[in-house]
Amino acid sequence: MHTLELAEALQAAGLDVTVIAMGEPGSLFRKVAVPVEMIATPPAKNTLEERVFGWIDALTAGLARLRDSFDIVHSQDCISARAAARVRDAGARFRLVRTVHHVDDFTTQALMDCQRNAILEPDRVLVVSKTWQERLRVEYGVDSSIVTNGVRSEAFANMLTPQRRAELRRQIGTKDRFLYLTIGGVEPRKGTEFLVRALAQLKAERADPPVLAIIGGHSFQDYRDYREQVLTSLWPLGLELGKDVVLLQTLPQTELVEWLAAADGFVFPSIKEGWGLVIMEAASAGLPVVASDIDVFREFLVHDRDAILTETSNPASLARGMARLMDEPHTVERLVKNGLEMAARHSWDRTADQHIRIYNRVIEEEMQASTLLNGAFSTT
Repeated sequence: MHTLELAEALQAAGLDVTVIAMGEPGSLFRKVAVPVEMIATPPAKNTLEERVFGWIDALTAGLARLRDSFDIVHSQDCISARAAARVRDAGARFRLVRTVHHVDDFTTQALMDCQRNAILEPDRVLVVSKTWQERLRVEYGVDSSIVTNGVRSEAFANMLTPQRRAELRRQIGTKDRFLYLTIGGVEPRKGTEFLVRALAQLKAERADPPVLAIIGGHSFQDYRDYREQVLTSLWPLGLELGKDVVLLQTLPQTELVEWLAAADGFVFPSIKEGWGLVIMEAASAGLPVVASDIDVFREFLVHDRDAILTETSNPASLARGMARLMDEPHTVERLVKNGLEMAARHSWDRTADQHIRIYNRVIEEEMQASTLLNGAFSTT
């Protein structure tokens, strides 16, 4: 989402932009208003380490064919950053900019070294929050510039008819039960285990327990063991899959927007995020938000004003926060109003302007370096 929205905003501002992605032609989750170059993915591998290095090799070959097409290559992840650095170091003239959204907790030395190099090798490093700016400085010795995320609020405005809303809720048997939505699938970083335990507490305490619908689940990393652990825990917790917890899987953008409009509240108890883009999307859809109190979220959310922030990894605290949306209509009204205003302050146009200023500085530095280098050659 970040890549596509930023690309379109940059093009609207007058830049010549191409999105480069891995996959089959037409496999992006939505149509894009900029040119797209798709690079075929390599054959599937068994281990994460094999997949990562296989993708780096494939993307390196694909970028090498396009090496003279760009002044700047802007990478959004460690795989594309390593591939682009290889092509640049082989003689391509583009400058490499990398946005570090977050740092993964890899367990093998090869992947940890790969991730470190993907942070050290770019010509300019960006982050989306003060939290990650400080972490990169302390843990990697890298200075970075903050460029915050954006949201296209109008794309999430609630245009759902009452009939369509009722139809969607009927599909998962929600009826009149409070429907909580979360996005990101079942994975450790999203705090799913704490979320289902909070849901179980609410079910045990209330005659009107909420339903939880989970959107997403597609990930480059393999979270099958964690997913199985969480889903297996539902029955002992008193929860029923398909009734109390519904898995909606990965959806096209149009359907995701519809589900945001069909829900009553949004819950996002992540234990690690780069920013929390889906929170702004939910707020743009007019949903009150309950989230964890990680530092990143506190950079753009104020507790009890923009969202209810609960203690990270604490199911009891999360359950209390979720209950408030069910019991306090005045709180819901306040959160919806302030959430819409918060999202409106973070447009992609604003984010694009920040990027353009940085791109210009990168190009200017390259020109100055080239002038100095030419001068040195002529002197000798």
